[in-house]
Amino acid sequence: MKTFNKSMIAALVLGTTAMGAQASSWENESKDAWIDGKAETVLLMNTNLNNFDINTDVKNGKVVLTGKVESELDKELAEELIVSLDGVTGVDNELTIVKSMDSKHASNKNMHDEDDNDLTDAKITTVITTRYLFDSEVDGTDIDVDTDQGIVTLNGTVESKAEKQLAVNIAKNAEDVRDVVDELTIIAE
Repeated sequence: MKTFNKSMIAALVLGTTAMGAQASSWENESKDAWIDGKAETVLLMNTNLNNFDINTDVKNGKVVLTGKVESELDKELAEELIVSLDGVTGVDNELTIVKSMDSKHASNKNMHDEDDNDLTDAKITTVITTRYLFDSEVDGTDIDVDTDQGIVTLNGTVESKAEKQLAVNIAKNAEDVRDVVDELTIIAE
């Protein structure tokens, strides 16, 4: 009888441990799915990238980018956009460059600086737009975000002073933003 009790206790402990591991696995998979959805959305919202040629896969918060892009700049942009997302623990950028523009960039330092600014501006625009879309207090579909040299211009409509202030604060708090020009219009209050 004692052996039977010990066997039952051992089976219960093993079963409980297995169920805990299974629940933890499910939780990790749902977090990865959430990150994957955010990554796909960020790539979709960026007009500088053809997101249909970029695939994302997430495992334990690490995003693997595969597919093809046209330049080193596009490859870097895709990685920058993904690494800035909440929950991302790392990015493994395996994107293949189909048409390299490195020779043009190396021959002209000013062009390289402009491309770096364009990359930063595109990242800023995408990060702010994404934050608007994920924030329940801001209607991001009615706000146009333009960035030039780190200066963000907000155009569009909001429904209240509070929403306007929140939209401006979200933009000001984004990394690499030098200034925010508020051209938002309040349509109702």
